[in-house]
Amino acid sequence: MRILYFSFGYSPHDHRFLSALAKTEHQVYFVRLERSKNESEDRIVPTEIEQVIWEGGKRDFRWRDVPRYVRGLRRVIKRTQPDILHAGPIQTVGLVAVLTRFRPLLMMSWGFDLMEDVYRNKWWERVTKFVLRRSTFFISDAQVTRDKAIQYGMNSERTTVFPWGVDLAHYKPNEVTEKHKKGITLFCNRSWEPRYGVDVLARAFVQAAKSRPDLSLILLAGGSQNRLLRRILTSGGVMDQVHFGGYISQKDLPRYYNMADVYISPSHVDGSSVSLMEAMACGLPCLISDIPANKEWVIEGENGWLFPDGDVDALTKAILRVADKRDTLNENGAKSREVAEARADWSKNFQKLLQAYELTAQFK
Repeated sequence: MRILYFSFGYSPHDHRFLSALAKTEHQVYFVRLERSKNESEDRIVPTEIEQVIWEGGKRDFRWRDVPRYVRGLRRVIKRTQPDILHAGPIQTVGLVAVLTRFRPLLMMSWGFDLMEDVYRNKWWERVTKFVLRRSTFFISDAQVTRDKAIQYGMNSERTTVFPWGVDLAHYKPNEVTEKHKKGITLFCNRSWEPRYGVDVLARAFVQAAKSRPDLSLILLAGGSQNRLLRRILTSGGVMDQVHFGGYISQKDLPRYYNMADVYISPSHVDGSSVSLMEAMACGLPCLISDIPANKEWVIEGENGWLFPDGDVDALTKAILRVADKRDTLNENGAKSREVAEARADWSKNFQKLLQAYELTAQFK
């Protein structure tokens, strides 16, 4: 099958999808809408994937360029003659794909497009409905995003849900851990952007550390809230209890999960979070915001705990409660690994994407 894979940029998730597709019998063409940012050496486009040079992908996305993108993508389609067009996120890439009128079209939600972007304003809502009503088939990584897609016009009988999953052989508990013998180490690697709520975690950590000076926090990644987070932690007097690791390669990331006792995600918006699945695969109990997609993965008191989204005081109390459960954290973490093995195995879940391709192609 000839597949035209059309995405916004070239993120770590795109790299993972294309790397897996490169090992299949399919001929895959890759088109990006926007130039890549912070592209690292460990995610080069696989040589088996043909990158397509076209009108897009050279600068930041601009709405006024949509007609030009549409004409350009039509030329790409004419040249590559794909059997299906795989496109997403919905309101940008999806819109351009729909306007080419090519079918069959597999629309893939990236989570934020249906959990956040659709609520930006009436225009984004109308575009969402326009795209979904004209898509042949739909895939997403969480039940909550599937339900949203149906709400905005997607045919419920042409949908597939599959959590993207992780490499369970790479992300696994390390028997020789680097955990601190004393105290509790918290870990968060969500980007420092408003949608991920790391500022909520920073404020809660400051409050919790006042009564539990044995707490420590590992913060990876970075983002636009850099100054805000450092100001919160500095004014709270806890900077000596925080380790800033920056951006870590996929190769080294499991080591950082295994240094921690508890994974925390204060995200306001998510589908099935890959970092959450990575943490569970590494045997970490998870303390996460109670947004719908998170509830699909964590059962209170078994493999983790939930706190009201955006509630600093509630997260503070939750951190302190978890710190008092030190003796049972390994048991909670073992439950996390069981959930990951049952539901977050990338090698198994990827097959659902290939099945979606077959189902989509039937409508050609």
